[in-house]
Amino acid sequence: MIINGKTLLYGILGNPVTHSLSPAMHNAALAASEINGVYLPFPAPDIEAAVTGIRGLGVQGASVTIPHKESVMDLLDEIDPVARRIGAVNTIRREDKKLIGLNTDWLGATRALEEEIDLNGAEAVILGAGGSARAIGFGLLERGAKFVLCSRTESRGRSLAEELGCPWISLVETENLSGDILINATSVGMQPHIAKSPVPEQVLSRFQVVMDIVYAPLKTRLLQEAEGAGCKVVNGLEMLLYQGVAQFEIWTGKTAPVDVMRRALAEALAS
Repeated sequence: MIINGKTLLYGILGNPVTHSLSPAMHNAALAASEINGVYLPFPAPDIEAAVTGIRGLGVQGASVTIPHKESVMDLLDEIDPVARRIGAVNTIRREDKKLIGLNTDWLGATRALEEEIDLNGAEAVILGAGGSARAIGFGLLERGAKFVLCSRTESRGRSLAEELGCPWISLVETENLSGDILINATSVGMQPHIAKSPVPEQVLSRFQVVMDIVYAPLKTRLLQEAEGAGCKVVNGLEMLLYQGVAQFEIWTGKTAPVDVMRRALAEALAS
């Protein structure tokens, strides 16, 4: 990598961001595509100050992560209609002096799933009612899938289900679940609680594909049990990969080097 006066700046805004795998993924993509650019982690305890900074420094594009995906929206010049519907922005693109907010989380989830199954007409179950469940739900709707939302907290779950136009059931009723796709959009199974799974093992054989947004560990207990039940599995690194692929293509206008980005993510996670 040669850094000079023409080097383009990209980065990720969040608090914290030191653990992020995105710099490894995007810097590998920039290098493989022979783009004179660098992607940096920008710790942003104050998102308003951070957005002012990227405006002033001419940053070409930025990822946005926890806890700023919603609060950043009021600080941008335009919001993409899909991001507006989702109610969250995870991607900022510069157009001249304007900053445009978009959301690629839903693209990451749907593209990862589409590697294994046709989503049009598929029946899914989404576990969770947070930001990830929301983005995945909108993505499934965009692709023509139907789904049930399943969460622990009734008020939050019913509220999101109403927005998405889908049924809601309590997480304690998971023994009755069935469908084509099961998606864990909760943190259950994440390190250090790797012995936990969000659903009973016996329900997994009723699904064709099981996806977990957790990527540490890469193969959660849920995915291990799903493989044992004969399901196709999609790990959390694939969603992270494909939302990053969409970001790269939005920022650069070039086709993303998917295999290079996947390898960089795997190496960064292993280290």
